[in-house]
Amino acid sequence: MTDTPLPENEIEAAAELERLAAVIARHNRLYHTDDAPEISDADYDALVRRNTAVEHAYPTLVRVDSPSRQVGAAPAGHLAKVAHARPMMSLDNAFSDEDVAEFVARVRRFLKLSAEEPVALTAEPKIDGLSCSLRYEGRRLMQALTRGDGAVGEDVTANVRTIADIPEMLPATAPDVFEVRGEVYMEKEAFAALNRRLADEAAMAGKDARQFANPRNAAAGSLRQKDASVTNARPLRFLAHGWGEASAVPGGTQAAVVAALRDWAFPIADAFARCDDAAGALAVYRAIETRRADLPFDIDGVVYKLDRLDWQARLGSIGRAPRWAIAHKFPAERAQTTLERIDIQVGRTGKLTPVARLTPVTVGGVVVTNATLHNRDEIARLDVREGDRVILQRAGDVIPQIVEVLPRDRELPPFSFPDHCPICHSEAIAADGEVDVRCTGGLVCPAQRLERLKHFVSRGALDIDGLGEKTLTEFVALGWIAEPADIFRLAAHREALVGREGWQARSVDALLEAIEARRSPDAARLLFGLGIRHIGIVTARDLLKRYVTLPAIAAMAGAVIALREDMIAVIGESDDKRRARVDKAIAELIGVENVGAAVGHALADFFHESHNRTVWDDLLAEVTPPPFVVETRASEVSGKTVVFTGTLETLSRDEAKAQAEALGAHVAGTVSKKTELLVAGPGAGSKAKKAAELGIRIVDEAGWVAIVAAAG
Repeated sequence: MTDTPLPENEIEAAAELERLAAVIARHNRLYHTDDAPEISDADYDALVRRNTAVEHAYPTLVRVDSPSRQVGAAPAGHLAKVAHARPMMSLDNAFSDEDVAEFVARVRRFLKLSAEEPVALTAEPKIDGLSCSLRYEGRRLMQALTRGDGAVGEDVTANVRTIADIPEMLPATAPDVFEVRGEVYMEKEAFAALNRRLADEAAMAGKDARQFANPRNAAAGSLRQKDASVTNARPLRFLAHGWGEASAVPGGTQAAVVAALRDWAFPIADAFARCDDAAGALAVYRAIETRRADLPFDIDGVVYKLDRLDWQARLGSIGRAPRWAIAHKFPAERAQTTLERIDIQVGRTGKLTPVARLTPVTVGGVVVTNATLHNRDEIARLDVREGDRVILQRAGDVIPQIVEVLPRDRELPPFSFPDHCPICHSEAIAADGEVDVRCTGGLVCPAQRLERLKHFVSRGALDIDGLGEKTLTEFVALGWIAEPADIFRLAAHREALVGREGWQARSVDALLEAIEARRSPDAARLLFGLGIRHIGIVTARDLLKRYVTLPAIAAMAGAVIALREDMIAVIGESDDKRRARVDKAIAELIGVENVGAAVGHALADFFHESHNRTVWDDLLAEVTPPPFVVETRASEVSGKTVVFTGTLETLSRDEAKAQAEALGAHVAGTVSKKTELLVAGPGAGSKAKKAAELGIRIVDEAGWVAIVAAAG
């Protein structure tokens, strides 16, 4: 059975990314904060893999809450929160030898390495534990933090001091400041013994036993105790694999620094190896996979890292993950169960998503009860029916995913996809060329109204403290909130709210203060929060880098509306040709790199509807977002539009683009009257000719390097 195909259009992709972001965020919270995961690592990895595949296919749709931009989950409440000196990042995943080969190829492309240049890697087991950072100052252990959300972790210093593997002091040869990073874990035998002890203690006390689901949960729950004496009674271990902030680094390669960590008495994985190339790294993977069941701790793959630290520095990171490392995961499993029924869920955008309710099945210790069926076409492709025996795939694009329907021993009626919304009973239709069926009810549909408002106040958007799902549901039911602007008019209901169950004057005033604090919101967050299709936080920021204010965005949308109306069909022109001509004109009108016609159409569609303009005007009457400002280094190209063309000999195109954006420049893909600088390498053709005709300044690669150097 082949993997599920990628979405066929941006509308389908945006809806899938919305669903994946919500699902993965929930599992992040369960895993990192609650220490109570509901799915296996393989399930989680496959969800992230699908998200990454869709984002690569549709880069303009990347969301602010995308898993590719998140690490872990926000810390829980009972331990002190501390910001990491350097972010604790996550890793991208590989699931095949081909993925590993592509990882090395990406490194070569970014660094512009020849095919003959050796690319050495390190390889080590990816242990299934709790990430922890140990900060040494003056060679003394001063602080220990969990990863948390990657930027802020929890202070577990007192608990970490109880772990025998972790030294209190580093030798005199160690740098003055050094953060050792690794995994706190529990060995399999120790985990089993702990669960037996907990069961015995509960039996003696006449209580139900609370046992840990797996060693990772046990390690996380033991380390994140309020009382360090509880941690001390748990058999925790530590394995070092990297570092964070350091006043000096003891070596120029990954292998050299790991050797120094071993010399400083930190445990290092026995299987750690330096490999001359990808083939050597894959050989280590095979050897570790063979020994996996016999290892004393749980692992779920092998981590490869580029050995040269100077290359690591050049590669940097993208989103939540470094470009110079990748985790090669072990294969996952399949299971067989019965599809009991198909339910229809209505999302924030009105999309009707079919969900398979399954007879619970345990696969690798994880109980699966639901699986998405994506859309009406997927049901037809699988010919899946209620009562079917089905096979779930634990690895692949989306997990849990139905990949096969087993032969039937009796006739079952085909599933009839609804043509009306199951929530508000409005008509449900699929627009021309679209796969998804959507409710046409809009804000009159309770499912959409509440979901749109939840999105508006979510962490990635307005992030209004205290206005969660339960509170929003209450206020919507009372008729106090029907659109975003109503949130900023809640003060009129203060007296009515005080005295309602669960509300007191103090909590009401705290909520109103939190709302007032968002009267001058970040413009990109506000634009994203409106839930306009295809406008993720990245796209919102890209637009505002160019247009600066929200009224300017609205004006641009008006121009797109006028352009669409003016570009009527040419006699004899096919629909495809007309659509391509209009799309090209819209993309040129927008003039933002990586923002295509789909975004322009979405903005035009939004502002074309009078009720949406009313929502927009009402909201901007209540809030005043300041002009959007991007923090960059001052340079001679700040605020200017730069185009790169031809072959760059010392930089990759990605690296040059990253440099330009850091200098405050806007990078475009085509030369136009708005272009102010063309960087032309060998082989520059029509773009260089057009720039010369327009009188645009042209520099070669050396000239660009000088501009970057002058900015400091």
